[in-house]
Amino acid sequence: MTSAQVDKEYGDKGAERASTGQGTAADGAAGEGYERGLGSRQVQMIAIGGAIGVGLFMGAGANIAKAGPSIILMYALAGVVIFFIMRALGELLLYRPVSGSFAEYAREFLGPFFGYATGWTYWLMWVVTGMAELTAAAIYIHFWFPPIPQWVSALVFLVVLFGVNLISVKIFGEVEFWFSMIKVTAIIGMIVIGLGVLTLGFSDAGDTAAPANLWSHGGVFPNGIGSSLMTLQGVMFAYLAVELVGVTAGESENPEKTLPKAINTLPWRIIVFYVGALSVILAVVRWTEFSAGNSPFVHAFEKMGIPLAAGIVNFVVLTAALSSCNSGMYSTGRMLRDLAANSEAPRAFGKLNSRKTPALGITVSVALMGIGVVLNYVVPEKAFGYVTSVATAAGIWTWMMILVSHIRYRRGVDAGRLPASSFPAPGGAVFSWVAVAFLALVTCLIAYDKDARVCLYVAAVWALGLAAGWQYLKRRDPRITERGTPEYASARD
Repeated sequence: MTSAQVDKEYGDKGAERASTGQGTAADGAAGEGYERGLGSRQVQMIAIGGAIGVGLFMGAGANIAKAGPSIILMYALAGVVIFFIMRALGELLLYRPVSGSFAEYAREFLGPFFGYATGWTYWLMWVVTGMAELTAAAIYIHFWFPPIPQWVSALVFLVVLFGVNLISVKIFGEVEFWFSMIKVTAIIGMIVIGLGVLTLGFSDAGDTAAPANLWSHGGVFPNGIGSSLMTLQGVMFAYLAVELVGVTAGESENPEKTLPKAINTLPWRIIVFYVGALSVILAVVRWTEFSAGNSPFVHAFEKMGIPLAAGIVNFVVLTAALSSCNSGMYSTGRMLRDLAANSEAPRAFGKLNSRKTPALGITVSVALMGIGVVLNYVVPEKAFGYVTSVATAAGIWTWMMILVSHIRYRRGVDAGRLPASSFPAPGGAVFSWVAVAFLALVTCLIAYDKDARVCLYVAAVWALGLAAGWQYLKRRDPRITERGTPEYASARD
């Protein structure tokens, strides 16, 4: 079979599944052409790694400076909402696991335009997130080599990770496995050392380290509840990528077992890696000593007088940035291929290379990530803030689409039109509504923040571009508007 025939079969089957709303974990990726190269251990570590990124290692410094110890509560609150989102996604994934999951569910339950908009917006999220991670990685290199310009380091990392993603999904999974393993081991080690400082009093920070640091310097909310709430935009950025397990559905060896396990362990990951780690750090070092642009993890070890440990932690946060950028390259190629399969992107993006990877989609996405290299050259001190705000806005849209799709799906199940998932979300659609309200609050807070609201301007321009693109697609092929699920027409009314 030629590559064109494979692409045609993929597109036809994707449309057929979207129109029927049927599918099982066994056949969810049938005809897509991907290699099921991600084993259970890799999916689990990708899920864990998705919850540990630059938003924690670097962005937490600015959030601590704004909110003080209450930042722990903000990460915990956001973590609860993220769990609601992931359980909603998990129910949809076990109903019909497909590689372009978010866009496919939006297309099925909300209509073809929303599938198109979600696919392109999720692609944008990872392109700009890749820029943020490249920026962070370049900043971390300054810890050892201050003379190296940020843009040089960013360019080198971009080229190396591009090569990793072109080889095969197995190589991607293995690299991501070890990136995540480094992050997990380091955070657990940091927690153990921090607890040792608190209980045994060793290191330079031993005399001042105490649990009372969590409330003694201005209280839990030293700058007021309003300042704490304003950090939610940065906090939510820290959780971007937890939904990546949904993108891996089409390439997982056993999605019925690996996906529920990966999602159900999310609360423990949040408790340990966010609440636990930040609680220990802020008990060891007063919150007033942290600032934006510096990793609180690195600063904590420097404060302890353990320079070697600070260097090790800097290496860990560097791998965290590279891990997220690596995941971004992976997901952008898959999302472009899903869009191409539904005639919502150039057909060439639907082709796989001999190693069964969407090489063209990855290549174009990486080329656009190169804008981050330019930003690091032009405005190195502001590059991280610019791209994280845009990525957060795109992430909020994606999460909203997951939640609304889940609400519509549950309506279809309750009406007897759709089969029930083997992994139902607790509380049905109730918690999805709670999460929708929370994301709406975060959007309002972004609009109120003069530094963050730039992302809403970008979002408005992006929305106009999507609308114009949709009009072009409708003129080219009017049938594109008929790809929603006929059974769900009433649910969309």
